[in-house]
Amino acid sequence: MAIASAGVPIVFKSGIKIQSLAKQMFKVADMADDRVLVVIRLNGGNDGLSTVIPIDQYDNLVIQRDNVLIPETSILSLTNAVGFHPIMTGMQNMYNDGHLGIIQNVGYPEQNRSHFRSMDIWSSGLIDSPADTGWLGRNFDNHYPNYPDAYPNAQNPDPFAISMGYEVSSTCQGLMANFSHAVVDPTDVYSLTASSSVNDGTYYGDHIEYLSTLIAQANAYGAQINNAANAGNSNIGLYDVANNPLAEQMHHVANMIHGGLKTKVYVLNINGFDTHDSQVTSTDPEQGAHADLIWRLSDAISSFQQDLQALGIADRVAGMTFSEFGRQIASNASFGTDHGDAAPMFLFGTCLDFQIMGPNPVIGDTIVNQEGIPMQIDFRDVYASVLKDWFGVSAANVQSLFEHTVTFYPLLGACNVGLEEEELAKDQALVYPNPAGANATIRFAALNEWVKIDIYDQQNRKVLEVYDGNLNQGRHDIKMNTESLPAGTYVVLIRKESGTVHSTLVRVN
Repeated sequence: MAIASAGVPIVFKSGIKIQSLAKQMFKVADMADDRVLVVIRLNGGNDGLSTVIPIDQYDNLVIQRDNVLIPETSILSLTNAVGFHPIMTGMQNMYNDGHLGIIQNVGYPEQNRSHFRSMDIWSSGLIDSPADTGWLGRNFDNHYPNYPDAYPNAQNPDPFAISMGYEVSSTCQGLMANFSHAVVDPTDVYSLTASSSVNDGTYYGDHIEYLSTLIAQANAYGAQINNAANAGNSNIGLYDVANNPLAEQMHHVANMIHGGLKTKVYVLNINGFDTHDSQVTSTDPEQGAHADLIWRLSDAISSFQQDLQALGIADRVAGMTFSEFGRQIASNASFGTDHGDAAPMFLFGTCLDFQIMGPNPVIGDTIVNQEGIPMQIDFRDVYASVLKDWFGVSAANVQSLFEHTVTFYPLLGACNVGLEEEELAKDQALVYPNPAGANATIRFAALNEWVKIDIYDQQNRKVLEVYDGNLNQGRHDIKMNTESLPAGTYVVLIRKESGTVHSTLVRVN
């Protein structure tokens, strides 16, 4: 499912020559300096089939997991084929607003079903190498190789990452130190007392000096965090902080971002997803431990998104969830599910390039002992694409962080049209999602002019007419239905009255 590129020139009947199109369509440029990523860990292994429900597989789900299955009439419909658990109304609204994306069947090859080993893999982004560093920590190391020496400083006064809670996140572990700062309540940060001992040149002295450096760093970061939290104007009334600890944490995160903290990454956790038993109650499959957990997730994320939009900072913030594995297809006799393989991931924010990526999992009509959902999208490629799209990390630098050959997906590039619209109108265009299913969107800008959009195959034959008409000045999202096209790679050609021509590739699955 890699985005295809043309290896030979393509010449159209109009005489327009399209050379290789395998270049990055947008440059994040300086916008990445202001961007924030919120990562939410669903600790324990979330049951994807009870979260994102493949409605088109419902009959076989009845065979596989009738004692935990949500009644079909209660499922919150997203499309004709996909729905949410009925308690996820907040995330359903976000999906309908275009602010929530679902990546189906995410995992890694030869899935390990141990909580500890699998979480090491997800946190490090490494399978074959020791999990000594985190995927975000390695990226920070590339930019700040001397950390923690001489930090904070005038150029970087704030922590690079914050882990909400008492422990720093292993995703942010660098070579020499962890780049995240643990925070429980940013309005009540601690002040640590430094040792009065000095380094006497001994092994003990070296350790004392190192500890003194960390204490001074923690106190300096704590002051910055406190100032930002007090300066922020997050609307606590949007969050159910009395019943939802994650919502309280996300309120704090919104406050720190709005208060001016320049932290790039926030890592949050929800525990309890290891639902071997009592995933649902014995009398109501819509209630139980799993429903409580995904309500917290849906409620907190949707409140956070509303808050960011009201504060005017939504375009600066993107979010992502992950869990160490999904659950098995068949339920067990204890109204629960056991350790499985792949599961869906969520991305959220106003800059999504997609809404649903990947097909529904295929559910068989026969129970196979311990069968899980097979992986179709490697989680490391999701990480890589987020780094490239959201933080503007070059493809080469992203590749250096991982041990496998990375495949990039268009995930968070919809706001990378931060160039002037006139500049965009000259030489930029984007098709998303790419690869496309039955539908895709073409994003570009026009200048009060006639626009014609056609699709060509690689034999230079026009196979689809998408649009022919006038458009006002500004950015436009034109929908195209690719359902009639056989799977393959196509060229989207956009011709304008002004003489400007856009061309880009789209892969249709």
